[in-house]
Parts: sequence; C-alpha cells; structure tokens
Amino acid sequence: MPRWGGEAILAGRFQAADLLYIEGMSPAVKEILAQVASWPEEDQEELAELAREIEARRSGVYNLSDEERAVIADARRGEFASDDAVAAFWKRHGIA
Repeated sequence: MPRWGGEAILAGRFQAADLLYIEGMSPAVKEILAQVASWPEEDQEELAELAREIEARRSGVYNLSDEERAVIADARRGEFASDDAVAAFWKRHGIA
C-alpha cells in the first residue's frame, strides 16, 4: 500500500505543494485516499458527493454537481410528470 510522506517526494510522485496539503490530513484520511485511485469511477463520484455534503455542512455553502445542475435545468424547463402520472405512480405502489 502506498504511503504518504517524504519517501513519496523522493520517489518523484508528489510536488512539495502536494506534501503540504497531505500533511494536514489525519492518518485515516491519508490511508483511504491512497486507495481511492484504484476505485471504479462510480465509487469515486460517491465519495466526492459525500465530501461535498460535509463541506456544505461545515461552510454553509453547497456546490451543485453537474447532475444536480441538469436536474434543476430540466425542472426550470417544466419537464415534470403530470398530476395524473404521479397519482398513478402512487396508486401502483399502494401509497394513494
């Protein structure tokens, strides 16, 4: 498993600025981030979403993902399900 630190700098894997950024992280975060690059893109995106939610909670500012922006754009264009379609959905699922 890769380790963060001076040996990585000596091996040429990181720039000095990268080390400063990484040094501020807990050992647990360093360890998991070392593994993230090997994850499928879908899992990496899930982690990014969780991190955005934490950052929003901490800062009070939420940055929309591209997918969220697309959903909002669709909603602004009025691309909604009709009332009849929604009622039929609820009925099919035994809710209404």
